[in-house]
Amino acid sequence: MTDLSGRRLDIDALRALCAIRQHGGITRAAAALGLTQSAVSHKIKRLETSLDCRILSRRPGAPLFTAAGEDLLDYARRILGLHDEALLSLTRTDLAGRILLGLTEDTTCSDLSRILGRFRRLHPQVSVRTRVRMSLVLRAMLDRGELDAAILQVFAHEVRPADIVLFREELHWVTSPELVLAPDGSIPFLSFDEECFYRRWALDIGQDGGAQLETVFECSSAAGIVAGVAAGLGVALLNDRHLRPDLEILRDRLPAPPELAYVVRRSRRARNPALDSLIGSVEAEISRRGGLSLAG
Repeated sequence: MTDLSGRRLDIDALRALCAIRQHGGITRAAAALGLTQSAVSHKIKRLETSLDCRILSRRPGAPLFTAAGEDLLDYARRILGLHDEALLSLTRTDLAGRILLGLTEDTTCSDLSRILGRFRRLHPQVSVRTRVRMSLVLRAMLDRGELDAAILQVFAHEVRPADIVLFREELHWVTSPELVLAPDGSIPFLSFDEECFYRRWALDIGQDGGAQLETVFECSSAAGIVAGVAAGLGVALLNDRHLRPDLEILRDRLPAPPELAYVVRRSRRARNPALDSLIGSVEAEISRRGGLSLAG
């Protein structure tokens, strides 16, 4: 039997490990976690010493994680989930009521679904009804009082004083290396539907540089837009979480897009203790992780 005495998995080190995967490196992970780069490196090295194996590869051009590191990541996500749920269960209060929550497709495809599932287990007397819509539609629903709150995207300069900013992301013009754009003429544009504020910006301010966009593909799903760009159908506006190695950022021909913010926006209704608790859980979790990672 293997002797495990003296070995342990430090929770903070596992959280740093997951942040490195999510943000693509130690430097970005440190910024997201509010730590120095050396502090994150020290946590990983101490974890490697405890486990007597390499977790991160230090060879140029090699994958960021070793095979052992990839295995540990899977366990780390599950351990952190149980750890955080246990802490919440010991401090929970009896809540009851109903929450009408709006989400975008981006957030439903992230680990926010896991956060909502945990909230439901901890507070079975709270009914959470979720509606998934485009951000502009969610804004209108909030104004009409059809939702208690929504987690949505806005341009960073449109954040309201009462909004809770969860995290920020960059928006990019994205294309396929296989697509050759003519130096003159229109640029084929892959767009979300008419309720998308990316699209409205692109067809308004986005063409101020003199380029003409021709919409050749419309789809309400981010997965569909990504697939179309990868196939070389045209260019699209996509945020950081949808960038892939087979896509490239177009840095000329079109104006630089504004920064995005993911916010919690509440309706003007009276305060709801159950909603307050849910928003607090989401805000704390995302703060610890430095953002939302895509599910899967």
